[in-house]
Amino acid sequence: MASYNRTKRIAEEIRKVVSTMLISGIKDPRITSMVSVTDVEVTNDLSYAYVYVSILGGDEESTLKGLRNAVSYIRREVSRNVKLRHTPQIIFKIDDSIKNGMYMSDLIRKVNENINTASSEKEEGSDE
Repeated sequence: MASYNRTKRIAEEIRKVVSTMLISGIKDPRITSMVSVTDVEVTNDLSYAYVYVSILGGDEESTLKGLRNAVSYIRREVSRNVKLRHTPQIIFKIDDSIKNGMYMSDLIRKVNENINTASSEKEEGSDE
């Protein structure tokens, strides 16, 4: 249990450092300003950190290439800011949860519109 809490704390610290770097530290033109870190998962042995990023507006593929190109710089900054014996390898992954949430919200809105339209047509038919 203590190990789980430790990995959660380390993951949160890594998330803070990488988020700050995305705002101010990385000058790669492929990395758009609409990149945000949604989650970080660290393996139990602290050898890998999976950084989930959400990319809104822009080319996901080129942004991900830019992040992967800057991974050594990001890892060095994580090493400076998070005191660990061994800094984990950072692996970037796309997090589509925001995009999927927007899609689901749109579907729900359309269903509600269809229900409202059907009920208003039903009410008009009963008035006659």
